[in-house]
Amino acid sequence: MTLHAAFTARVGDFRLDVDFEARNELVVLYGRSGSGKSLTLRAIAGLVQPDSGRIEIGDRTVFDASSRIELPPQERRVGYVIQELALFPHLGARDNVLIGLERDADAPDRYETLRSLLSIEGLDDRRPHQLSGGQQQRVALARALVRRSEVLLLDEPFSALDEALRSDLRAELLRLRRELELPIVFVTHDLREAHLLADRIVVIDGGRVLQFAPRDEVFRRPSSRRVAELTGIANIFSGEVNGGRVEVSGLPLRADDGRDSEGSTVDLAIRAERCILRRFDPDGALPENCFVARVTTDLAFGNTHTLHLEPEGAGPPIEVEVASRPYEVLGIAHERRWVVELPAADLHVMPR
Repeated sequence: MTLHAAFTARVGDFRLDVDFEARNELVVLYGRSGSGKSLTLRAIAGLVQPDSGRIEIGDRTVFDASSRIELPPQERRVGYVIQELALFPHLGARDNVLIGLERDADAPDRYETLRSLLSIEGLDDRRPHQLSGGQQQRVALARALVRRSEVLLLDEPFSALDEALRSDLRAELLRLRRELELPIVFVTHDLREAHLLADRIVVIDGGRVLQFAPRDEVFRRPSSRRVAELTGIANIFSGEVNGGRVEVSGLPLRADDGRDSEGSTVDLAIRAERCILRRFDPDGALPENCFVARVTTDLAFGNTHTLHLEPEGAGPPIEVEVASRPYEVLGIAHERRWVVELPAADLHVMPR
């Protein structure tokens, strides 16, 4: 099953222009609040009418502006779960899932299958106020899936839950992705959640798709400076291509993916966790892509330390992330002066 969505929509002064697909995989729509993620799901579900374009689910066209095709939400076979779960407070879990399916003779059997799949056995008669947050989420998922859904749309379904419960439900969703052969589109503005869940990521900003690619490509090879910023890359530098190297703050750097024209101005990015502190003699000759810098800030975040270093000579100010064990073994707390290496394989060049 494949979802293909390519359309434009306008709500007030906001214009949305998206084009992406989801096969039997989990595609994350990632971006800041107000970027158009939820509007995208509402249009796919049939709750908002696009101005132009086409939406296909499998071999069915559910929206086509040029052909004036617009199936109503109940005919699109889309499961849709939002943050506000909208469970009926006077109904038990089973009745919440099966409401509206009284004429579907197979619905109770599908519900029995989903009870086991989603671990909601024994909750049939419990009303929403008698369920935990995680149980309510599972019931909402069952309600979305019991309707013979061919696509599952999840709009920040875990954002109101505490971190421990969110972690459990993320693991549950990954298990479901393996067992359900249907496209799942998941909206989040949480960077860690996007990295954990996604097979592919759609980066949306200001109503436009900036990049649509496999997860690791988006995080390691962003298509632009803006995507790099949105995906949490702290080290983004302006440089000039000179002699096959990118010169940044007087330091020539070799990047494996650098193929830009001589003399061109480019952006260069590297994730903080890919930078390396070396025990080289800072006063001796240094290998390529290395420079001397001093630690000015050391911030501890659980199992990692985030260091900010200022160069002594050529080179840019840099942020380095170090796990707790290497931090202790290297004795970073007691040494302020380091040789920093920016590996060529981890430097990413972005044209301007």
